[in-house]
Amino acid sequence: MSIWRTIIGGAAGFAIGGPLGAILGGVAGHVLDKKSSSKGNSSHETDQMAFTVAIIVLGAKMAKADGSVSIEEIKAFREVFHVPERDMKAVGQIFDEAKKDSSGFEPYANQISDLFKNRKNVLEDLLDGLFHIAKADNILHQSELEYLRQVSIIFGFTDFEFKSIKERHNSPEISDPYKILGLESNANFSQVKNKYKQLIKEYHPDKLIAQGVPKELIDVANKKLSVINDAYDRIEKKQTN
Repeated sequence: MSIWRTIIGGAAGFAIGGPLGAILGGVAGHVLDKKSSSKGNSSHETDQMAFTVAIIVLGAKMAKADGSVSIEEIKAFREVFHVPERDMKAVGQIFDEAKKDSSGFEPYANQISDLFKNRKNVLEDLLDGLFHIAKADNILHQSELEYLRQVSIIFGFTDFEFKSIKERHNSPEISDPYKILGLESNANFSQVKNKYKQLIKEYHPDKLIAQGVPKELIDVANKKLSVINDAYDRIEKKQTN
């Protein structure tokens, strides 16, 4: 069963709990029996559901940050996260419920940070997903950037780490390959090579899936690996020629 079917099925709210689960409860519109509803959900499945709902909810809160939701952003969400046509309405209802909710984004970001506190690469993947949504209309608004920065702080990223994540979303023509790899510009090639190997291992899709990133959302990790590979290639050509 796809992650979307599992979430829409109703059990996800009680399985996840907290503010993310409450959003799903609001969409469901009725009280479910906690014991029976959560039955059969492994901790891995719950992590996958929490990650996916967090993308939707934090994406909705970010949409409020720039005041509107563009057609491009909705299209990007659907394409990047492979939402089937039959499930779009339900996913849209979760998005709308999160937008209507009067709470800020902080309770949701804090919950997901706690859930994945020992899996920083998963939290980084979530941030990458939000960057993809934010830049879908080809404009990264200052309000969106500040929102992403605040989410990154809650997730435990330093300013240097956030700038590295942000750099991966610039075009190759203007991006700094050293920043993309999380290195200072004076790093020697041995340091570059070691860092590159570390990142490739850390962000391998199979590892991320094992840690709670649903396979439906793994394109985000593949895009990141592509950017990391390109950055390494650019540095290699520069330093070995």
